[in-house]
Amino acid sequence: MAVLTHSHVPVTRTEVPWAIRQGAVAGVVAGVVFAAFEMIVSAIMMGLPAFWTPLRMIGAIALGPEAIDTSSSLVAAGVAGLAVHVVLAAIYGAVFAALAGGLRSGPAIIGLASAFGFVLWLLNFYVIAPAAFPWFGDANPMVQFVAHTFFFGSMLGFALWRSHERLLDRAGPRLP
Repeated sequence: MAVLTHSHVPVTRTEVPWAIRQGAVAGVVAGVVFAAFEMIVSAIMMGLPAFWTPLRMIGAIALGPEAIDTSSSLVAAGVAGLAVHVVLAAIYGAVFAALAGGLRSGPAIIGLASAFGFVLWLLNFYVIAPAAFPWFGDANPMVQFVAHTFFFGSMLGFALWRSHERLLDRAGPRLP
């Protein structure tokens, strides 16, 4: 396996599976941070019963809009929401890792991942959701901007960068 460096170098063929796997893991980590932020902010802005609203809204992607209704099963909506959210976060993380290539600098990868989160927000809320999941139109756009850009994107970049650093630590001395 090629030793990673701090510069932007192309990912070798042997690194691609590692990068995608690490991206998926980093995506799940970022997805958990994102979901926690969403749920806490929802409770703060709309009251404690709204704590579960983000999971219900995500669960409605799989179960249909009736999952949002508080009379529907919270367990079913929550499990579906968690499953959909984790799968999407892993996919987005893997895609980002593949796009980021051999980028190794902490600030650069975090900045690029933040931009990636911003683009996800634009695509998810202004292209996909209006056509397929209109209930997301009720979400606060500023909260969604912060959640996607920083609590998902920046966290994704940080987690991926740290996975690179751990690999470098295990690989031994760095090449010049």
